[in-house]
Amino acid sequence: MKSSANLLRKRGKKLPDFATPVGLAGNWRNFVPLAVILAFLGCAVSPPRVQSVPATAPAPAVAWAPPTPAAAIPEKTGRIIPIEQVRDKLGKFTLADAVHIALQNNPATRVAWADARAAAARYGSARGAWYPKVDLNGTLYYEKDITTKDQPGGSSTDISATASLSYLLFDFGGRSAVVEESRQSLLAADWTQNAVMQNTVLQAEMAFFNQAGAKALLEAYRTSLAEAEANLTAAEERHRMGLATMADVLQAKTAFAEVKLAVLDTEGQVRTAKGALAVAMGYAANISFNPEIEVPEIPRGGLAQTVDQLIKKALASRPDLQASQALALGSAAKVREARSRMLPSFFATGSIGRLWLKDVPGYTNSTIGALQLQIPIFNGFSRNYDLLQAQAEAEAARERARNAEQTVIFQVFSTHSEFLTADERVKTTDDLVASAGQSETVALGRYREGVGSILDLLSAQRVLAVARAEQINARLGWFIKLAQLAHDVGILGLPGDNSLAAAAILSR
Repeated sequence: MKSSANLLRKRGKKLPDFATPVGLAGNWRNFVPLAVILAFLGCAVSPPRVQSVPATAPAPAVAWAPPTPAAAIPEKTGRIIPIEQVRDKLGKFTLADAVHIALQNNPATRVAWADARAAAARYGSARGAWYPKVDLNGTLYYEKDITTKDQPGGSSTDISATASLSYLLFDFGGRSAVVEESRQSLLAADWTQNAVMQNTVLQAEMAFFNQAGAKALLEAYRTSLAEAEANLTAAEERHRMGLATMADVLQAKTAFAEVKLAVLDTEGQVRTAKGALAVAMGYAANISFNPEIEVPEIPRGGLAQTVDQLIKKALASRPDLQASQALALGSAAKVREARSRMLPSFFATGSIGRLWLKDVPGYTNSTIGALQLQIPIFNGFSRNYDLLQAQAEAEAARERARNAEQTVIFQVFSTHSEFLTADERVKTTDDLVASAGQSETVALGRYREGVGSILDLLSAQRVLAVARAEQINARLGWFIKLAQLAHDVGILGLPGDNSLAAAAILSR
């Protein structure tokens, strides 16, 4: 207040009453209402409301009452394939159909694509550092002096327009490091999108084969149920004719109930597998559809590549591994950028401007050009700690990439071993079903001729039912392990193709 008053006195202006301590004391009553209002507002602050309801609950033991549902639900993209458009494919639903729909509908693929586009925009923004910065500024300035009793106030209006240019000439590699880090982030996002697509393909294939396996298993159990029902009818008829005891009837009833329970459990598995297939294709689990799945025949023979060849291919093909390596390179670029902030930088700047004054004819032009040297001296050691942080993050990124490489090697090694086991299981279960079927045929013939017991028949049929289930699970495991192996190697085809399967066919 004193400094302002002195400035006005130097200019020869008379001070108003409220600008002096005496004037302020004489007019204190004018400030009382304002002070009361401000104090009331300060004490009356309460939590805001959200959508016409209190933002929080009134007490810790009272639940918050949410607002009525409004149009706050995120807008759907509308790009999902309606189920009506694919119903014609459900008559003969192939693996390629499931993968094609999943890649277009699954939210994970859309998220990965959006992230990649965001990274591309960030890379484009970072590359803007290679170009000069040009700004155009305009100012309208209005000033009015205070009016007093002895001296009237005046006013002035100024208008100015300025165009400025700034360009970084040299910064010891900091600018290029920023661009390189954003480029590696873009590559990592692109590789991540490829990895998400392969994960989506694998999810769709596993859901497809699980649904096919569950339905095949259900058909097998229904066949066994029909056989058990026929045995029960035969046992009751033989008991009525006095050719079998009541124990035979009870044994047949027990076997029938066991198979019926297996049918009920498998029907639940079919429903669950169908929901998982719908989710894998990007639909709600409760969507109404009943696909008739066609499962290809299993090619006989081993893989054409050895595990070492597959590991070598995986190290060069796995998109998630490529993404981790790109992130490591990006972290190394951040170290260079952090180090450059500790070194001098050179700028070229320039501006041109024009100023118009009210009541003054014409205008004034100004032109400025300069070379600027900026030398960082001290900022509380923040730049030093930024460099240490970047170095530690780069080391962590390198270790994550090394860990990802080891994980890929183990996944390929493990899945390759599991696939070899699955391939042998297919051969063994085929032999098991063949021998169990022959045993059941012999036992059924002996029972019908009256020389075999129902226990022998039920035991043979139980073994046959288990063999059928094992055969179905073995075939299901073969396809799933093959898809998992192709995924771990990084060569799982986007339309559902599997080059490992083709190699197995060619090796026949």
